[in-house]
Amino acid sequence: MRQIVFATGNMGKLREASEILGECIKLITPADIGIYEDIPETGNTLEENSLQKARYIFEHKGCDCFSDDTGLEVDALGGAPGVYTARFAGPEKDFNKNMDKVLSELASQASPVSRRSRFRCVVTLILDGEARQFEGILNGTIANAKSGNGGFGYDPIFIPDEYPDCTLADITEEQKNAISHRGKALRAMAAYLATVR
Repeated sequence: MRQIVFATGNMGKLREASEILGECIKLITPADIGIYEDIPETGNTLEENSLQKARYIFEHKGCDCFSDDTGLEVDALGGAPGVYTARFAGPEKDFNKNMDKVLSELASQASPVSRRSRFRCVVTLILDGEARQFEGILNGTIANAKSGNGGFGYDPIFIPDEYPDCTLADITEEQKNAISHRGKALRAMAAYLATVR
């Protein structure tokens, strides 16, 4: 079994990644290897942030690792929040406030076309010192109000094209993993890992 550090402290992401990658990969967290500080994210793109986080783990501990950076891109907001997805409403990374800010800024947007959006995820894998990136995209629209009790982050306001009557927080974790941006990127990474075992 290959052991890989996932550069996240988000237990929702960790659970999701574990389910997608399966039993052949043992995921551990930065805390498991003695990294407790916030990993820097100072890039201007998802690709830069994802690479920066993975490099931080590799440079400090020298172990195989991967990281992701995910952005919600809303057409009517010019692609925002983008790289500021986690901090859209402030540095405290409060997703209820983040969702409220998106909904508030879209309040004047009546047409579904103007609420078009996507989640984009970039995963950077560093294996034996070599970095590779994988991308996943989930297209959809922003709901008019929060709905559902599942998921995390912006899930209660994102309606995926595959489930036009539900937000990501309304569907099961299995359904979400099958279509999600992170799921697509992680499956691409898993396919690559299967070739190098």
